[in-house]
Amino acid sequence: MAEPAPATSEELLAIRQSSVPRGLKSAFDFVAARASGSQVWDQAGVGYIDFVGGIGVLNVGHGHPRVLAAAHRQTDLLIHTSAQIATYEPYLRLAQRLCELAPGDFAKKAIFFSTGAEAVENTVKIARSFTGKPGIVAFSQAFHGRTLMGMSLTDTVKPYKLGFGPFAPEIYRSPFPYEFWGWDSARALEELEESLRSKWPADRMAAILIEPVLGEGGFVPASIEFLGGLRELADRRGLLLIADEVQSGIGRTGKLFAIEHSEVAPDLIAVAKSLGGGFPLSGVVGRAEVMDAPSPGQLGSTYGGNPVACAAALAVLDVIDEEGLLARAAVIGSILEERMQEWQRRYRLVGDVRVLGAMAGLELVRDRASREPAAAETKEIIDGCRDRGLMALGAGPHHNVIRTLMPLNIADDLLLQGLDILEGELARVSEAKG
Repeated sequence: MAEPAPATSEELLAIRQSSVPRGLKSAFDFVAARASGSQVWDQAGVGYIDFVGGIGVLNVGHGHPRVLAAAHRQTDLLIHTSAQIATYEPYLRLAQRLCELAPGDFAKKAIFFSTGAEAVENTVKIARSFTGKPGIVAFSQAFHGRTLMGMSLTDTVKPYKLGFGPFAPEIYRSPFPYEFWGWDSARALEELEESLRSKWPADRMAAILIEPVLGEGGFVPASIEFLGGLRELADRRGLLLIADEVQSGIGRTGKLFAIEHSEVAPDLIAVAKSLGGGFPLSGVVGRAEVMDAPSPGQLGSTYGGNPVACAAALAVLDVIDEEGLLARAAVIGSILEERMQEWQRRYRLVGDVRVLGAMAGLELVRDRASREPAAAETKEIIDGCRDRGLMALGAGPHHNVIRTLMPLNIADDLLLQGLDILEGELARVSEAKG
């Protein structure tokens, strides 16, 4: 019997239209059929350079041979039993490895889940259990997930929170040091201190939760000064410091965890995305005494720490180490910074350039004096890049930041080709707008 003809993109997109809710938006209007390394091909065989990496999931690239081999071996042995039913070696080895790699000269423990939001929610649970207090400080422009607690911690209303309230209580918002919009580190720290002193119930505060680099909020790195100030403040007031490294972690910035650039050791770290190399996996690693605060049975996740995902994650960490991807991230960052700063000099649309390793944000404005966000122009550039074979992604509260999430092992020729496409579209739109 002959094999049925493969479905066309049109047929598959029609199924999407009829069977998938409109709330699930796709950045690109093609059907991905296969991927390898730093490239994706659609159903029609058209190839794209990938500067998106599954939204930061593929720091070691699509289908890395070491990751696939580890997953295949584990698939033959044990696919699932749940860590709440019986323990298994990949989970234990990965927990041990993360405890060794996470910053901080103190005993640590780790637990695994499936998604970034799940990891962040569990940092809140653990912090509240340890301190006996409910209050969590989160920051402006923060994104921490799409679950109820994740949305409550997230700042941006549209599209993430619109119509989904009411939200979880005891979340307190403080300005993130976003210098392009007038909040330097000193001012942001002063505002946080003042809020704790006179605006909020300071005796009810459990923890401060921060992305060391804003993700969806615009790829804005928190300064060493600010992160050090948070550590000092937390210690002085008896709060825990939690780092959300879901997007900034696993080598993206040239360190395994972005907060390592500041030499600050948080009490808890949420990690996900690139940890599993494409397999759904997240985790929390932190101080042993803090992690042990919840009683047996209070933490768990049916699929969390899946054996195949844990085996893949161990291979991801091997690849990062053996292929020197932390150093490679720094090299990519230097290339990005040089090119983007040149674009800032050449094109009036470029209002700000922010680079930490291979995590770069290009913020576009219609006018540098007023800093009016160029959201429509950003979308036009991203759409133009797609038409020319480059997958790029936006970010920022005003939807005017282009972010970089290419695999850290991207070949030089593809990296430069992708940057050339991005510059070409930036130049085209800039000229069209005068």
